Amino acid sequence: MSKKKILIVFGTRPEAIKMCPVINELKRRKEFATIVAVTGQHREMLDQVLNAFSVIPDFDLAIMKESQSLFDITINVIEGIKDVIIKVVPDVVLVHGDTSTAFATALAAYYLQIPVGHVEAGLRTNNIYSPFPEEFNREAVSLITEFHFAPTKATKANLIKEGKLPKKVYVTGNTVIDALKTTVIDDYSHPDLEWAIKADEPDSNSRFVLFTAHRRENLGEPMKNMFRAVKRVLNEHRQVKLVYPVHLNPVIQEIAMREFGDCPNIRLIKPLDVLDFHNFMSRAYLILTDSGGVQEEAASLGKPVLVMRDTTERPEGIETGVLKLVGTEEKDIYREFGRLLTDPSIYKGMSSAENPYGDGQASVRIADILRDSLTK
Repeated sequence: MSKKKILIVFGTRPEAIKMCPVINELKRRKEFATIVAVTGQHREMLDQVLNAFSVIPDFDLAIMKESQSLFDITINVIEGIKDVIIKVVPDVVLVHGDTSTAFATALAAYYLQIPVGHVEAGLRTNNIYSPFPEEFNREAVSLITEFHFAPTKATKANLIKEGKLPKKVYVTGNTVIDALKTTVIDDYSHPDLEWAIKADEPDSNSRFVLFTAHRRENLGEPMKNMFRAVKRVLNEHRQVKLVYPVHLNPVIQEIAMREFGDCPNIRLIKPLDVLDFHNFMSRAYLILTDSGGVQEEAASLGKPVLVMRDTTERPEGIETGVLKLVGTEEKDIYREFGRLLTDPSIYKGMSSAENPYGDGQASVRIADILRDSLTK
């Protein structure tokens, strides 16, 4: 029997973190020929993840350019991945999540009548402008998808409610949990982490907070609100240390330097590679973020997360209590951040909440489903 060809396409750092475990699992299966194409929607941050998981792409579209727009990304991905699909003629194309790479790739596969498998399917806010453009992307990909790999029962329910055939929706868990099994290690050190959690710090109130902020819809006043709230709390809790790996977007870097540059217990650093970032998370006291994937990663590590967004497509963490949606208003972030630092009962309730996002076997389940479906 000839091997079934699986073309896996992604282009950003978050996609890579969640797809590399799938790639490595599929490559272990003799029934598959696994081909990897990256679009380079992100560049430096994408390459860091590929190196960490020892994944070498077969195709690299290298589409990234300075000040690229959504129009640039979508057009260039469709044009580039069309040629790859025509050359490979895969049995299925796997995409991940909600990026413009995922949307454009799925559309190209549809035009060429190649089945699409959607990893992390079914996340919804039901507002196509929040997050933007991610909510539209994932809803659009679902219209095209043949294999819906939903991370939770709730995401499966979203897809069934939209009319997707139950037999084509599979609950697998989230592949980011698979990644954490590889990346989080006991014997880990980093100079910025050592600054944040000095072993000889005599003050019991010394705690390390990890902060990330980068979302497109939060640029401008929402992001300034986040930064001002955080700075107010850190000025009141001088022994608390905060590390912010600043996104490469020059607009974000400028705002971060202006708002945080004079705060001695805040350290602005370059983006961390996946191994570093996961180990920073595992050692943090709590996390503030506007990211999507961080919500799942932190939940699996038992870290309370304040989600600085108005909506989240990951309500399971809100329901179990490990996540709290705080919006982007300065007063709300200030209040909830301060409460987590001063009220042990609130902190304990969040840090001991159940992880709803999987058991680290999602990649195995996805590979098994593809084997059973494609090799009948």
